[in-house]
Amino acid sequence: MRNIQQVLERWGGWVDDATGVNWPPIAAGFKGLITSTRPLRPSCCDNDGLIIDACIAKLQTVDKSEEIEVLFMYYSLGFSKRSIARLIEVSDIEVRSRLQKGESFVQGCLAMLDIKLEMDDEIREHKKLTRTQKAMVVY
Repeated sequence: MRNIQQVLERWGGWVDDATGVNWPPIAAGFKGLITSTRPLRPSCCDNDGLIIDACIAKLQTVDKSEEIEVLFMYYSLGFSKRSIARLIEVSDIEVRSRLQKGESFVQGCLAMLDIKLEMDDEIREHKKLTRTQKAMVVY
């Protein structure tokens, strides 16, 4: 089972990266000379980003634009749940509810499509099985 919040966190980093498919703003060979002023965020590859984007766009077809708005503000723009509630003038509980509905919808889409994301190995919830060591008693 994948952790959908980590998936969406990386999707938000991918969306916020703002590189898209445009030309690079720095000429070839000079990229390492200029340091970035933006904080580094975990991001996903383009393939994963497009897949998750398609799942989120599917929310629009089922008339869930409120969930899209909250998902985008929380994961891409990095707003807190409380600040989102103030901006869209609803309660904190309503923001949490919309966020949970959106996360569940994206999780369901990914499960229905049975798609393996490239980031799955990094974010998969591993359950650690621990085995007690048996002592061997020798007389």
